[in-house]
Order: sequence, then C-alpha cells, then structure tokens
Amino acid sequence: MSEGRRVMSSGRLEAFSDGVIAIIITIMVLELKVPRGDTVDALIPLVPVLLSYVLSFIYVGIYWNNHHHMLHATGAVTGRILWANLHLLFWLSLFPVTTAWVGENPRASAPAALYGVVLLMAAIAYWILQQCIIASQGANSILKKAVGGDWKGKVSPSLYAAGIAAAFRSPLLAQAVYLLVALLWFIPDRRIENTFIGGKP
Repeated sequence: MSEGRRVMSSGRLEAFSDGVIAIIITIMVLELKVPRGDTVDALIPLVPVLLSYVLSFIYVGIYWNNHHHMLHATGAVTGRILWANLHLLFWLSLFPVTTAWVGENPRASAPAALYGVVLLMAAIAYWILQQCIIASQGANSILKKAVGGDWKGKVSPSLYAAGIAAAFRSPLLAQAVYLLVALLWFIPDRRIENTFIGGKP
C-alpha cells in the first residue's frame, strides 16, 4: 500500500489512541494503595504517590486533549502517521511505571531523571506526529496554520532537559520544573479548534 494512500480514518486512529490512554490512566490509578489504618495519619505516607499520580494524570490529560484536537485537523491517515502515533503511545505507556517509581522514591535522583526522560521523549514523539500530519497535508496544511509558532512546543523540551539535569542535584527541583511545564500546557490551546469553527488560529 503506497504511503500517500489512506489506510485508516482519523476517527479509528483516535478511538484506538483513546483506548490506550484510558488503559494508561487505569494502570496509574491501580498503583494507588489503600491506606494502612483508619486515621488521617495513615494518608501521610501516600502523599508523594498521590502527588506523582496527579502530575502524571494532568500530563496524560493534556496529551489526550491536544491529540484529540490535532486528529480533528487530520484528513488522510498515512502509514507514517500510524507509526508516529504508535511511537507517541509507547512513551505515554511508560508513564505508569515512572510515576510509581517517583512516587515511592520522591527524593531519589534516578526516578526523577527517568521521569523527565519519558516526558522529553513523549514531547519529541508528539512533535514527530505533528510534523508527519503537516507533511501529509502539503503546502496548505490546516494543522500548520493552526499550530503557528508553537512556542510552548519549542520551550518544553528545553525545560525537560533542565529538569533531567537538575534531578541529579535536587530531585524536588526537577519535579518542580516538570510541574511548571504541565502548568504551561494546562490551559488547552484553542488554535486548532478555532480553525474549524471559523475563528482565527
């Protein structure tokens, strides 16, 4: 089957991706353990695990939201787009294990650094998927017009790299950097959505 030929609708690709993301969230929540005891004090040891879960849940939610909008700007789905999408899902699928590791070892360098590596690779994978979609749409790409300068997409990898480096000096500082990036993306970017409702991206 040729590269430019449609191999799957964007709706099917989105449904498959939604299913994988739902499983990722399910696995993460299953890592939360029942408190040992019946008092409020029993919750204290679980605070780091809960905080790491909340941060990862926000990240997965951000990827789900932006992935949804991006696929709505996608017409034909090529083989290259399929593989790029699987590449993104691979890195997202590592969130549960890195989240659990950081949650159980909040002051350790290696878990904080690995968490940052997964965040960085997921960001790169998302960018690759975005570029594959833009390339498939040609010179008049709707997605390219909607994305524009994409300053957050350019700044985020640098911040992840800074967080990874900081993890070997201060794991808590690294986690603060990861939280900062999440806050940058927390408010969904409406440019793609606005493109389809007649607004200006």
